[in-house]
Order: sequence, then C-alpha cells, then structure tokens
Amino acid sequence: MQASTTATGPASAGEGLGTGDGLGLSRTGMAFAVLLAGVSAWFLVWGLGYTNHSNVTIFVLATLFGIFMAFNIGGNDVANSFGTSVGAGTLTIRQALLVAAVFEVSGAVIAGGEVTDTIRSGIVDLSAVQFEPMQFVYIMMSALLAAALWLMFASRRGWPVSTTHSIIGGIVGSSITLGYIVSGGSGAFALVHWDQIGTIALSWVLSPILGGLVSYGLFFQIKKHILQYNEKMNERIVSFKQERRKLNEEHKSAFERLNELQQISYTNTMIRDAQIMLGEEEFSKEELESDYYRKLHDIRSQRDSLAAYRALQNWVPVIAAIGAAIITSMLLFKGLKHMHLGLTTLNNYLIMGMVAAAVWMATFIFAKTLKGNSLDRSTFLMFSWMQVFTASGFAFSHGANDIANAIGPFAAIIDVLRTGDVGSQAAVPAAAMITFGVALIAGLWFIGKEVIRTVGHNLTTMHPASGFSAELSAAAVVMMASAFGLPVSSTHILIGSVLGIGLVNKQANWGLMKPIAMAWIITLPAAALLSSAAFLVLSNVF
Repeated sequence: MQASTTATGPASAGEGLGTGDGLGLSRTGMAFAVLLAGVSAWFLVWGLGYTNHSNVTIFVLATLFGIFMAFNIGGNDVANSFGTSVGAGTLTIRQALLVAAVFEVSGAVIAGGEVTDTIRSGIVDLSAVQFEPMQFVYIMMSALLAAALWLMFASRRGWPVSTTHSIIGGIVGSSITLGYIVSGGSGAFALVHWDQIGTIALSWVLSPILGGLVSYGLFFQIKKHILQYNEKMNERIVSFKQERRKLNEEHKSAFERLNELQQISYTNTMIRDAQIMLGEEEFSKEELESDYYRKLHDIRSQRDSLAAYRALQNWVPVIAAIGAAIITSMLLFKGLKHMHLGLTTLNNYLIMGMVAAAVWMATFIFAKTLKGNSLDRSTFLMFSWMQVFTASGFAFSHGANDIANAIGPFAAIIDVLRTGDVGSQAAVPAAAMITFGVALIAGLWFIGKEVIRTVGHNLTTMHPASGFSAELSAAAVVMMASAFGLPVSSTHILIGSVLGIGLVNKQANWGLMKPIAMAWIITLPAAALLSSAAFLVLSNVF
C-alpha cells in the first residue's frame, strides 16, 4: 500500500549509496583524510605538552587507538543512526555527513561533559586487586583497540552492533587478564559485576522488542490515517482527470458532427460560459448554457469538495508536535545533561510544550502551502523535513553520550600519564573532543556505507514516513527506558524499530536479521578476547 508514496525516494537513496559515495579517495574522501591526519597531528603535539611528555610512546599509541575507536564508532553507530534517513531518500550520504558533522561534533564538544567515569558503567571493580597505574593504562588501551577492531569487522559486514557493549567487553577482557596475572583465576572473575553482564544479555531481547512494538504501532497508524488516505485521494484525483479527458473527447466528437453554422453558434456559447467560469468566483450552474461547461462544472465541484489534503493538514502536524516533544526531551534529559543548566523538571516540560506548539504551527502552515501540489510529493516533503529534524536531535544526543565510549577510556589514559595516579573520574580536554569528533565523521564517510545500506535498504524498504517512524520510535523507547531504568541499547532499539516498519509493510528481511542478532550476542565476548590478547602484548612489550 505504500508504493505510490515512494516515487521520489529511491532515486535519492540511490544517489546517497552510489559507488562514488564513501568509496575510494574522491575529493571529499581526500579532504576528510587530510583533515583527520591534520587534526590528529595537532592533537599529538598538544597532548605531549598536556601529559608533560610522559611515556611518549604509550601516549602516541593510546591516541591512535582512541582515534581508531572514534573512527569506527562513526562507521557503525553513527551510520546506524543515519541509515533510515539515507535509505528513505531524505538525505544523500553527503548530506547525512554534513548533518552528522554539525550535530554529532556539537553534541560531543558542547554537551559531552568535562569529566567522565574512568570505568565504563561500573562493569568491573579493580579495587580488589593491587595494580600499577600503567597496568590500568594497558587495560584501557587494550579495550579501545579491541572494541575498534570488532566494530570495524562488524561494519565491513554491514552489522550494526552496540559500541557500548564493545567497549564494556574490552574492559572486561583486559581486567580479567590483569586479575588472573595478579591473583589467579578465582580472583580474576570476581572483578566483574556479572549482574551487569546479565542486564546486557537482557538488552539483546528487550531493546529490539520494545523498538519494534512502538514502531509497529506508530507506523501502522500513520499508514492507516495518512498514507492509505492519500492513496484513496490520489485514486479519486486520477478518476477526475479521466472524466475530464473523457468529456473532452466526447465534446470534440460531438462538435465535429455539427454543421458550420451550429459550430459557430456553439462556439459563441462556449466563449460566454468560459468567461463566466474564469471571470466570476461565485456563479450557479444554471448560468452556463453549454453541456460541456455544465459537466465540467460538476467535475470541478466534486474535485474541489474532495478533502485531499485533510490528512496532511490534520494528522501530520499533530505527529510532528509529538515527535518534537520527544526529541526535545531527549536533548534536555540526555543530550544536555552534562551541561548542568539548572532547569527544573517543570522548566523542561514547559520547553517541550513550547517546542511542540511551535512545530505544530509551522507544520500546519507548511501543509497549507502545499495544497494543490502532488499528494505524493507533498507527503514526501513533509515527512522528509520531520525526519531530518528527528535525525538531527538524535545525532546531537548521540554525540553527547556515546562519544564517551571512545573518550572515556582515552581520558582515563591521559589522566594517568599526566598525574601518575588512577582516579575515579578523568578530565576530558576539549581538544580530545574535537579530534574524536572529526574521527567520528571520517569513519561515517569511509566505512559507514555497509551499515547504512543494511539499516536503510536491506532490512526493509524505507520512505520518509517509515524512516521518521523508526527514528521517533527509537527516541521514545530510549527515553522511556531511561525513565524506568530498563537495560537497553539504542542500536538494538533502532534495528527493532526498522523491523517493526517491515512487519507493517510485510517486507521484513528476517534472513539478514539472523547474523545481526548473532553479532549482538558475540560482541561482548569477542571484544573481551581481543582485549585480553592486546593486554598481554602491551604488558610484555612495555
């Protein structure tokens, strides 16, 4: 039932995923390679001074590992976030890159936080063993390298996986290895909070189910009340055009059967009727003399009485307002939480209400301006704008929060190198945020194509309406899970939301979902094993 509303989408989507985008060193690729190399070199010079030239080799390696991790977060997590927008044809890959560059980096730099926990999510307790500060550095370096390698492996196969689970797995693997070296096997496994691992396992099931349920419910209503309604209206509009064409053919045939004097007389009659229809806004059918214009008046009256844009003017502004409120809540409660703005809960809800009201008014006015245009085109445009808004908010919140998967361990490393001691929290230099932000966007450009293709095309066919539904559903579930303290993964939620769209359209690719689900399960142990090996190498070399 969605086919007629996707006419303008595939071409744009194909443009974004063409062989020239994200592959090879095009001009854009060369620019990003030079930018990443330049920013990385600048950070290395700055960082040597920041760490007082302590353990230069370790600092250089740690920086490379950290930038490599941020690069792969961009290629998997950010690509996953923008896959629906590119797949729907709302954004090309270059446009997605621009949006990601502005909002992901802004989220990281503006709202990423000035300090970060040195042990991600309290997953391990190193206080039970005696260790040297440099051993802690090796734990974090191993975790960064292991998580980055796993993410690159997954990205090359188009598997969207959790970067949080990857870095947790890396920290667990290297921590257990350290514990085994220091205190033996029993003490090593006691370092891990296994209840936290249990919540991660729960998220493998809970996240996609919640995302799928909300997405299914939302898109089912959008399809029923907007897309299918528009299809019925399109059919009526086409039927009116056919009636008009049939009337013209019948009139021409009848006119040709008249003699010359009758044709002159009938032509004069039609000229008078045409002047009435074109010159007077209000007139009655009885004022028309010719059968042609009387029938044409009937067709036009039926067409004008058709409420073709009712769904766009009534339903879409309401949905847009709800979406704006949800994205605003994500920004206020998650994206900007590190800025400590001093807003009360009431302040936050009032801001959400104001944004929702402004979006409702703007969307309603936009819908009014589209009246008279193609319904398909109007639907595509409205949901495209809504999807870009949703993706931008999601990107800012993602940059503010998930960049911690790279910046957290790295900040812990350089804090130890600078102070010679291990603290529970570490300062996050703005220079590191900027460098890792650039690496994030470079990763999206160079290796994000396969994940974008998976999320935007291969799991199910996307349209701006369905893409907006998936993104909004994912945002709503993330906020709901945060409020109730449920263990979820935003990556898994978004994939579940995409599958929910596929269920509504009866197009879900369950065959592709099998290796993705398997990748989710093995992410943590795979990263743990890689990290363990990396820790042993670093410990023995240095």
